[in-house]
Amino acid sequence: MTRHAFLTALLLALLWPLTGAALEDKDPELFGEPRHKLVYQLNKADPDYIDHILFSAGAMLRKYGDDIHIVITVIGPGIHLLAKHPRRFVSDEARSHAESLALYGVEFHACGNTLRSLGWTGEDLLEFAEVVEIGADDLMLLQEKGYSYISW
Repeated sequence: MTRHAFLTALLLALLWPLTGAALEDKDPELFGEPRHKLVYQLNKADPDYIDHILFSAGAMLRKYGDDIHIVITVIGPGIHLLAKHPRRFVSDEARSHAESLALYGVEFHACGNTLRSLGWTGEDLLEFAEVVEIGADDLMLLQEKGYSYISW
């Protein structure tokens, strides 16, 4: 344990009686995973659809802060959201919103099967996108790890 982590844990332990809060639910770095885990399926290129999913993810992040981990698994036509040079329309606002969410810890998983069908690789994606072998497999495995599944 680093000195910073030790001092933080000590301070939290001293403040415990004053807060009355369950600190295990508040600081994932000290006490493990966040209590809430959520995975969204994003599989369409429709701008309104994309905006709704990004807005929902942002709302959940605002509500739960550090107590939630969010993954957006992007498959099929939705993959253009993550492309450096999309072949379908992606608004600057949606691109900016996705980049902002990534800065706050939201993970964007890109389906490797979809990439191969377009002749793309991970190099064709924005830097915050993480390539997974099969998007459907990613959704299944995350659900098996306790992630709640959201699809529009």
